Amino acid sequence: MSKEKVVLAYSGGLDTTAVIPWLKETFDYDVICCCVDCGQGKELDGLDQRAMLSGASKLYIEDINDDFAENFIMPCVQAGAVYEHKYLLGTSMARPAIVKKLVEIARKEGAVAICHGATGKGNDQIRFELGIKALAPDIRVIAPWRMTDLWTLRSRDDEIAYCKAHGINLPFDHSQSYSRDRNLWHISHEGLELEDPSLAPNYDHMLVMSVSPEHAPDRATEVTMTFEKGVPTSVNGVPMKVADVIRKLNELGGENGIGIVDIVENRVVGMKSRGVYETPGGTILVEAHKQLEELVLDRATMEFKKTVGDKLSQVVYEGKWFTPLADALIAFTKSTQEYVTGEVKFRLYKGNIIKAGTTSPYSLYNESLASFTTGDMYDHHDADGFITLFGLPLKVRALKLQEVKAKESAK
Repeated sequence: MSKEKVVLAYSGGLDTTAVIPWLKETFDYDVICCCVDCGQGKELDGLDQRAMLSGASKLYIEDINDDFAENFIMPCVQAGAVYEHKYLLGTSMARPAIVKKLVEIARKEGAVAICHGATGKGNDQIRFELGIKALAPDIRVIAPWRMTDLWTLRSRDDEIAYCKAHGINLPFDHSQSYSRDRNLWHISHEGLELEDPSLAPNYDHMLVMSVSPEHAPDRATEVTMTFEKGVPTSVNGVPMKVADVIRKLNELGGENGIGIVDIVENRVVGMKSRGVYETPGGTILVEAHKQLEELVLDRATMEFKKTVGDKLSQVVYEGKWFTPLADALIAFTKSTQEYVTGEVKFRLYKGNIIKAGTTSPYSLYNESLASFTTGDMYDHHDADGFITLFGLPLKVRALKLQEVKAKESAK
């Protein structure tokens, strides 16, 4: 009789490597590792050998970079979804994209469970599990770090010893480093001095994708981008798919110290946590898109769209991607992008993105209207009636207060 299968969300790191023999030992599962490539880069090197040495029966390495960029990142960029005014949702957007692939592999393999290595203190456990509930409510979720009666490993040293006891001698050491999460969009850093908000980040030791603004070049980098219906289509005259646009902007932004954010954020589970995010390309893309929207969206749409973006950022941060509300917010956003087409120019200089001109065939900017000279479409006298009606509630209220005050004085 064949064993039941579990699909493990496998990163190749120490935590999920130790989980492989633990799953076999604790549940007698056949372990299928699934590493979802959403831009981790060199972190994926040697994964196949590591998974097999650890006892996995099969390893999938699934490239979802294009799906991630086009169907998860871009809806958030178009919405202007930024959590707590700073966080561009790098990990938050990636988790539902990963879950979608994990469920696909679980169905293909006939697995009864999906296992993830997220801790019981973080947001990722929520994002993984809400996604699995929405897409595969019949599949069991195994979260070792919350199963304290069965998962007795409490530290990195415990995990290394556990692996060695099971004949798994892999290149993990006892050194302390930041806890990092990397994908196409960003890299996050937690731990070490960041756990004390009174301390400045050690950027020289920390940064991976970027240099600090102090170490950026003393000359500006000029960039031109084009958009078609809210989607970036080229950088500096070279047509590119979205994932390659982000890669190119990561390169340009990283060189110029763009998008380094030090934030204390409110986690879903109720605690505050401090992290540093490097999002060089993402910061540029969000600003370039916003630069074009300023030209083509009307005032009322921009005003309501800000509310939608704020709500979507919360929904995505909380792991509720696969919900009717998220679908509705994204649908509204998509409808606003019909005429977000044009060209944006800007300069990158020591952490700054400086506008250098915007054009669009759908621009609502009218030079005749906007100039200080009187144009054909605008008669200054029309402002008299407008101000009278626009200010009528203020005037009525003020008159009423005068009337009441006069009566009180007469008594």
